[in-house]
Amino acid sequence: MQEQLLIGINHRNKTSLSHDKAVKRVIVTMHEHLDETLSLQDMAAIAALSPYHFNRIFRQITGIPPSQFLYALRLKAAKQLLLTTQNSVTDICYEVGYNSLGTFVTRFKQLVGLSPGQMRYMAEYITLPCWQYVHEHVTQHCCISLSSRGLTGQISTIDECTKPIFVGLFPTPIPQSRPLSCTVLTAPGTYHIASLPKDGQYYVFATTLTWSTERLTYFLQETPLRGSAGPVLVRNGQVCDHVNIKLYPVQLTNPPLLFALPFLFAKQIA
Repeated sequence: MQEQLLIGINHRNKTSLSHDKAVKRVIVTMHEHLDETLSLQDMAAIAALSPYHFNRIFRQITGIPPSQFLYALRLKAAKQLLLTTQNSVTDICYEVGYNSLGTFVTRFKQLVGLSPGQMRYMAEYITLPCWQYVHEHVTQHCCISLSSRGLTGQISTIDECTKPIFVGLFPTPIPQSRPLSCTVLTAPGTYHIASLPKDGQYYVFATTLTWSTERLTYFLQETPLRGSAGPVLVRNGQVCDHVNIKLYPVQLTNPPLLFALPFLFAKQIA
């Protein structure tokens, strides 16, 4: 009986490892072919799985469907190009795989929180916000809904962390657009988000922040540590249980960050 149990465990471990490799293989292909059409069937073939099975496995490992992961990668690449090149918005649109400028601009603004033109303008002309000022005022300025009681938990890291930590509440597993509510910590420890949205299911996301006087470093925010939890249930302005999050180094299977956090700090505090 024990031998059969061990055989079963080994089989599941091998299957899990195989699925992980298959999903990573597809994600690498996404990175390398952002400007090309990749259908579910194409991605499933790369993973050597049926489309149905691949879609289910991909969601288990990354938390979102493959199509959402792909468009998140495209918008992340667009953010990078907007900040590091002088390419026109139209050229960037086609370079990251969009066939319609209108669709690209609409989706970018919806999921990043700023239009491509606004992002490029702010990166060039706005004054970088002071970290101390952000720490004192970010919660009241980032929140777009007001309630009471709130959400509490612990933020921990696998290594010593000396960077500030953003904690925000989002309606989807991908942290995109503006957070519904948020706070900033100076170090790992207890966080509290005092204002929560209406009753429903939400996701808590945390990431370290890079505070720099170098404009490109500040705006690109290549954060080394991140973590998430959810869905969490908000009822009557509160979450019954503590929501603890451990921060880990970013993995290939983590969905990209879409929200323009440093721009939102500067925009809301200005």
